[in-house]
Amino acid sequence: MMDWACRHAKARGVTHWKGITTGKHESLGGVPHDKFGMTTHSIHEYKTGVYRKLGLREEEITKIQTGGPDGDLGSNEILVSKDKTIGVVDGSGVLYDPEGIDREELVSLAKSRLMISHFDVTKLSKKGFQVLIDQNDVRLPCGETVTNGLKFRNDFHLSKYATADAFVPCGGRPESVDMTNVKKLFDANGEPKFRIVIEGANLFFTQEARIYLEENGVILYKDASANKGGVTSSSLEVLASLCLTDAEYIELMCPGADGRIHDFYSSYVKNIHEIIATNAELEFECIWREHKQSGKARSVISDEISFEIVRLTQELQETTLWDNLVLRNSVIGAAIPRVVLKQLGIGVVMERLPVNYLKALFGSFLASRYIYFYGVNASKISFFEYMNEFLLDRGSCGKD
Repeated sequence: MMDWACRHAKARGVTHWKGITTGKHESLGGVPHDKFGMTTHSIHEYKTGVYRKLGLREEEITKIQTGGPDGDLGSNEILVSKDKTIGVVDGSGVLYDPEGIDREELVSLAKSRLMISHFDVTKLSKKGFQVLIDQNDVRLPCGETVTNGLKFRNDFHLSKYATADAFVPCGGRPESVDMTNVKKLFDANGEPKFRIVIEGANLFFTQEARIYLEENGVILYKDASANKGGVTSSSLEVLASLCLTDAEYIELMCPGADGRIHDFYSSYVKNIHEIIATNAELEFECIWREHKQSGKARSVISDEISFEIVRLTQELQETTLWDNLVLRNSVIGAAIPRVVLKQLGIGVVMERLPVNYLKALFGSFLASRYIYFYGVNASKISFFEYMNEFLLDRGSCGKD
C-alpha cells in the first residue's frame, strides 16, 4: 500500500509524491523500517540501557518475546540480540527451552522470516518444547498435557513457563495484560516473573497494569518511549523528500539503473540510526533519572515527558527565539542529518523547507533536549542556563 500510494501520487503529478508515504521500498527512495530495524534500534537502546544500569551482560540475560521470527519487530529483535532467549511466541504457536533456544537456528528463521513452526525441534534440549496452535493434547517434557494449542499460545505470557530476566513483547493482542490478569506475572511468593519489561509492541499492557508492575518491582519502559525509532525514521524520510528536488531525490535516494545504491542513501540510513540511538539514550536516561529522584512510575514519567515536550515546542514557536539567526541556524543544523547538510548546506535546507516545518523542527529539537537534560519540572532559570549553553556550544546541547 505504501509503495502503491507513492507511485500513484507520482503518476498523477502530486508535488510531494516523494514523502506522501513512509517506510516504502528502497526502489522508491524509501527507508523500510523492517529491513533496517528502525523500531528495533530504539527498543534495543532501552534494553541495553537497563542492562548497563544494573551491571548485567546481555549474553547472560534470559528473555521471552512475543512476536516471532516471521514478523518485522520479532525478527529484528532476534537479529540484534545476544541474550539467552528461552521463549518465543508467534502466530504459529510457542517455542520454549529453559536451557536457551538454539541461537543459530533462531537467527536462520529470522533471516528467512519463517514462523517458529519451522524450527528444527531436534535442536531443543530435553526440557524444551514446541506447541503449535493446531495441536491438542501435547505432552510436555515436565509431564503436563496441553489440551488446546491455541489457548496455550494465547496465554503463554501468563503461564508458569513465562519466567525470565526480561520480557520484550514485539507482537500480540492489545491489552493482553490488564488488571484482571496482571497478578499472573508474579510467582507464588509475590515476586515478579520478569524483572525487566521493554515494550516493543504497542498497547500490550494497559497503563494500570504497567503501574501495578512497577509498584511491585518491575523495571518497565512503555511503548511510547521504547519504540519511537520507527516514527523517527518516518519523519526523517519525509525530511529528505522535502529537502531534495525530484531530480536530486531520484539520483541520491533511489537505486541507479544498475541497481547500485548511492553513498548518500547509505549515509542517510546510518544518520537515521544515529539519531534514533541518540534520542533513545537521552530519553532513557531522563526517565531513569526522574524515577530515581521522584519515585514515580517510569510509564507515568514517559507520558509527562511527551506532554512537556509538546507543550514547550508550541510555546517556543511563539517566542522571538526564532528571530535569532545564529540560534536558528544552530538548532536546525543540529537537527538535520549530517549527510544532508554536507550535500546541500544549511542555506539551501533553510530555503527549501517550509517555514512552518522549520519552526516546528526548531521548537521540538530545543524542547526535547531541554526536557531530556533538565527534566519535566525544570525551572525557568534552568531554561536560561540551557539556552546560554546551547549558544556557546553552537548546537551540541551537551552537558558535562
